[in-house]
Amino acid sequence: MSSISSFNLLNLDDYSCVIESPRIPRLMTVPNIISDFEETKKNRSEYRFFAPYSVSPVSSVSGRRIIVSNQLPVKARFDPELSKWVFESDPDSVVLQLKTGLQPGIECIYVGSLPVEINPVDQEEVGQILFDKFNCVPTFLPLEILNKYYHGFCKHYLWPMFHYMLPVTRKQGVRFDRVLWKAYVSANKVFADKVMEVINPDEDYVWIHDYHLMVMPTFLRKRFHRIRVGFFLHSPFPSSEIYRTLPVRDEVLRALLNCDLIGFHTFDYARHFLSCCSRMLGLDYKSKRGYIGLEYYGRTVSIKILPIGIDMGQIESVKSSLETAAKVRELSQRYEGKMVVLGVDDMDMFKGVSLKFEAFGKLLDDYPVLRGLVVLVQILNPARSRGQDVLELEDEMRSVAREVNRKFSKDGYEPIVFITGPVSTHDKVAYYWIAECVIVNAVRDGMNLVPYKYTVSRQSNRDLDKVLVANEPEESPKAKKSVIIVSEFIGCSPSLSGAIRVNPWNIESVTEAMYLAITMPEREKEMRHEKHYKYVSSHDVAYWAKSFDQDLERACREHFHKRCWGVGFGLNFRVVALGPNFRKLSVEHIVSSYNKTNSRLILLDYDGTVMPRGLVDKAPSKEVIAILNNLSNDPKNVVFIVSGRGKDSLGPWFDSCKKLGLSAEHGYFTRWNGESGWESCSSAVDVGWKKVALPVMEHYTEATDGSFIEPKESALVWHHAEADPDFGTWQAKELLDHLESVLANEPVVVKRGQQIVEVNPQGVSKGGVVDRLVTTMQSNGRPPDFVLCIGDDQSDEDMFEKISSSIGSEIAEVFACTVGQKPSMAKYYLDDTVDVIKMLHGLEIASAHVARNTGFHVEL
Repeated sequence: MSSISSFNLLNLDDYSCVIESPRIPRLMTVPNIISDFEETKKNRSEYRFFAPYSVSPVSSVSGRRIIVSNQLPVKARFDPELSKWVFESDPDSVVLQLKTGLQPGIECIYVGSLPVEINPVDQEEVGQILFDKFNCVPTFLPLEILNKYYHGFCKHYLWPMFHYMLPVTRKQGVRFDRVLWKAYVSANKVFADKVMEVINPDEDYVWIHDYHLMVMPTFLRKRFHRIRVGFFLHSPFPSSEIYRTLPVRDEVLRALLNCDLIGFHTFDYARHFLSCCSRMLGLDYKSKRGYIGLEYYGRTVSIKILPIGIDMGQIESVKSSLETAAKVRELSQRYEGKMVVLGVDDMDMFKGVSLKFEAFGKLLDDYPVLRGLVVLVQILNPARSRGQDVLELEDEMRSVAREVNRKFSKDGYEPIVFITGPVSTHDKVAYYWIAECVIVNAVRDGMNLVPYKYTVSRQSNRDLDKVLVANEPEESPKAKKSVIIVSEFIGCSPSLSGAIRVNPWNIESVTEAMYLAITMPEREKEMRHEKHYKYVSSHDVAYWAKSFDQDLERACREHFHKRCWGVGFGLNFRVVALGPNFRKLSVEHIVSSYNKTNSRLILLDYDGTVMPRGLVDKAPSKEVIAILNNLSNDPKNVVFIVSGRGKDSLGPWFDSCKKLGLSAEHGYFTRWNGESGWESCSSAVDVGWKKVALPVMEHYTEATDGSFIEPKESALVWHHAEADPDFGTWQAKELLDHLESVLANEPVVVKRGQQIVEVNPQGVSKGGVVDRLVTTMQSNGRPPDFVLCIGDDQSDEDMFEKISSSIGSEIAEVFACTVGQKPSMAKYYLDDTVDVIKMLHGLEIASAHVARNTGFHVEL
């Protein structure tokens, strides 16, 4: 019998059985003017959804939080006497601990899988029990899908890759397998289905955790365009050089970008993600008032950088228990007279346990005085995956440990002590308490909270102090001290400023770090401990959860102030979100206005507007020449190309367009038609500043492969489109600052455009071109009653601003249009240059039609 969740696993599009919403089209198939957006409470309440479980009313605080993770925060065991499953909350689960940071009154619903396999016959009953008692909604994945999704794609392909390990040979790991990928997608859809069973999309927030569920946001966004969804990655995010080897890299990136907020532990992980978005999708991020955002089809995807913390209350509670005190007494007696160095790690290849053992062996070899005095206690948590690689790893660790113990063991002394899991939290806290030093030697790890737990466990506690100071109940608490040795390749390293940081691959440096920790003066241990405790106690899991939740609310604040519709199929689906007054320019609408007017001004940018960017041959095509000729030959039209390009390029390209006007170098030079000469907007040009700016640009050109300088009569332009995206952007920012500094007293303006840095004379802009052309037409007795202005660059915003402010109020029909869906001063947009040509062709046909009806002939 199949479970509810395994229904239609490979159908990426069918959600019709779950929810119905008549208000927003999922795919816009014909170009048209989007109607003005109206959103009322009445409209928002039209959503209908079903829930197989009895769902409690939505919280009145700010909606429920639906927390989605691979595994539910519950422990499960089968009771043979009762012949049924017994469940209890897992206090060590991060998704359960984060509730402490949310506002009082906010209800959390947990969606995830169980750590045990449930018979399909019992799944419905178990699901209802989990929901009633624990607010948990289980995803019952078929065993075959589970193995391929979790043990196959997640643990043996994605997880090694995200930890910088590539399967160059088959022995080094699992290669990409399309079957495993399909299982991963199917499992993500099952999780999304479960969310849809309980969500109120107008009120609830969804918080997805970790790399197991990276494509899930697409399924949610596809069904609910305005869903509030955040994602937090608990593992590293690899550099673009590693990530780009993933065959489905674009699908995963686009799925993550269907979130409203994406969280990372460190800046490095966020930087790698942003670099991937830039290199593979061409997206640039912006930082404003401390927030980082990516503009993606009219939506702003926020980036959050904040390391997770620990549950302080849980550690303090465990530390104060009688069970922990008894364990501390036992361990203190067992290791009396010895110094304990502690390691607590999962059984996986990236924890560097074998390297740690080698360094400890070298410590005893180099410092004989420590033999018999220092013990390395290694707690190994059970492996989360299975396979030959886990067995080989365990064999290697035990082999290195046996060699060290064989060499240095003696009566009553064993240098390396293995403790295999599972080990209870009480026992771990007891080991933390007696350890003089903890070492986390991972070669790569997302965060690793062992140093945090160790720090809090070492904080003075009177009940535990009494265990160690027998018969002295009035003894003051022990001095607070701890030493942490931490790998520089794990997420918690940047926040532990008092730790001894090591390169785990450098055995000698780890050995010296151990010796330094052992011989460190007591006062220095206390100072390091105080610094760590202050940070850990103030940045706990509640602080992390509260900060993420607040940013998620902020990121979703504008959801119902925009018009949304979906485009794309499968995992390429995304939502286009536009402001209420920003709409696609309809050919039918502009042609209707065009035909009603008699004095028209048409202003067109060149690169990126009438000609696509990225072409090797920058000259206009025959189609463009023909359209511009026909439009400019209409006596009712004044048509201008307004470009940042120089007149030496524009002039020869458009010599065949005799009635076309040209404005070069952002309006510094103007040619009214093909038979007139070039005019300058200024009679005297002082270009002395070029002697200062040119050497600076040459320096950056030499240092930035792929960049070049475009000299103009009035300006200088530095291009970096063909340079490395990250380095080019970085250098452009530096060049901008450098030029602004050295040209501070010159009559010029330094600007950044689309992959350029440009220096122009003051007062020269495309907005000035609009002013001059409108003024000239008015003085000639032909004031414009129709203005069409199209551009794609930041420099074109000057035209849009001028039209929408002063000039627009005087003209009946005004169409300011940007190319691409992005924030703009323009009221309209077209998707790309293909749309621009189609629209101009529509006007061309309209001109020809009018000419035929009035006796004026235009050859098409």
